[in-house]
Amino acid sequence: MGRKVKNYTDEFKKQIVALNKNGKTIVELAKEYELAKSTVRKWCIDYEKTGSFKAVDNRSEIENKLLRLEKENKQLKMEVVDRLY
Repeated sequence: MGRKVKNYTDEFKKQIVALNKNGKTIVELAKEYELAKSTVRKWCIDYEKTGSFKAVDNRSEIENKLLRLEKENKQLKMEVVDRLY
């Protein structure tokens, strides 16, 4: 069986970020709310950087370019296969 993905609301994430800004450490928050430390850290960094938790808002220019090129590559591969058959 695979891991179950937990989805948290933006409001919950904002509360965690606010608690961190008010002095609670990432370790304390992770233990108290049963979250991975890396998750809490990412929420804090993303929200500080862009005010958003959405991946699309927090990608670097290079990450966006890579995603665009991967999509273009996939499309070109499909076109080649279509021409062969």
